Amino acid sequence: MSDPHTPIPPSPSGRLLEEPGATPATQPAKVTSTWAPLRTPTFRLLWSVTLVANICVWMNDVAAAWMMTSLTTSPVLVALVQTASTLPVFLLGLPSGALADILDRRRYFIFTQFWVAAVALLLCTALAFDLMSAPLLLALTFANGIGMAMRWPVFSALMPEVVSKPLLPSAMALSGVAMNASRIVGPLVAGAIIASAGTLWVFVLNALLSVVAGLILLRWQRTPPTTNPLGRERLPSAMRVGLQFIKESPRMRAVIARTVAFFFMSTAIMALLPLTAKRFDGIGFISGAGVFTVLLASMGTGAIIGAAFLPRIRQALSGDALVLTGSCLQATATVGVALSPNLPLAIFCMMVAGLSLLSTANALAVKAQMALPNWVRARGMAAYQMSIMGGTALGAALW
Repeated sequence: MSDPHTPIPPSPSGRLLEEPGATPATQPAKVTSTWAPLRTPTFRLLWSVTLVANICVWMNDVAAAWMMTSLTTSPVLVALVQTASTLPVFLLGLPSGALADILDRRRYFIFTQFWVAAVALLLCTALAFDLMSAPLLLALTFANGIGMAMRWPVFSALMPEVVSKPLLPSAMALSGVAMNASRIVGPLVAGAIIASAGTLWVFVLNALLSVVAGLILLRWQRTPPTTNPLGRERLPSAMRVGLQFIKESPRMRAVIARTVAFFFMSTAIMALLPLTAKRFDGIGFISGAGVFTVLLASMGTGAIIGAAFLPRIRQALSGDALVLTGSCLQATATVGVALSPNLPLAIFCMMVAGLSLLSTANALAVKAQMALPNWVRARGMAAYQMSIMGGTALGAALW
């Protein structure tokens, strides 16, 4: 079987071929710990930077949403803060992936960190000189979202370079751990800073952490594993080639279709969580916004627990069986939260939802990684992430 990192040149007819002899990933003979990739210094460095970056994203979103309530009473503008934060990931996913494939990935990753730091400094300046307004806050939140849109594809593309193939599923699981841990830590830190020192200091801390992360990345000396068989590409042609590869890759088409379907379904539990929290307000041991916070944290906790057991789950179930089982668990947890008569049962169902979400997303992400040669990896992973955002957005609107 050929190395999955080997570049696949275009055929004489111009069609982009998949990896010759590619077959679905097989399960490793022995269980690999979820934490094993952290023994690799380069992965540990990249993962730590990504964890810090994800925490900054959540801190920024919480601080921006809170600040908007002091700038306007319009519920539409308050809601648009979340839209401004996530929309760039959907709109700019493919261009960002193309740039990550045609530029040096190390330098591009570093650039994303300093971009986010610059946005945070602009936020600090606007606040310090009392220039902040609702439109400006939305614009800067969108600019911060651009940094996130640029960072996601390049980190996904770098993982197969820094860990061996047997460790890739665990590395992907750790990426999910970073996302879910930041979902817990970021809002807690931002809330504590806002309550004790003020919103300005959240953005100051974001700028500081982003600069430190960028300086840490400067220490990393990356050696590109292969050259692009298409030579030096321009952005428009790189995007076109990426879409062509996905169109002609049955494996990538299957992954994207399953991803859209799963997140279209699973987003219901998150989209309606505020209403669920209100249902338990005053009848449990927590009240008010605390109910929503606890339910959200329970989902993140379930995801982290799931990551710890994921290697054994992957050994027991094939990738297809894991997607099917995870989808069924997610559906069951959603029904459980909707019909739960008390808060403790709802918390348990949210933990199951978090576990199934991480496990299924991990299986889909690994399938995407295994279907992509290195030269088009960032574009392919960007398309995978766009399918998550698209499925989530459509599902949230429907439910």
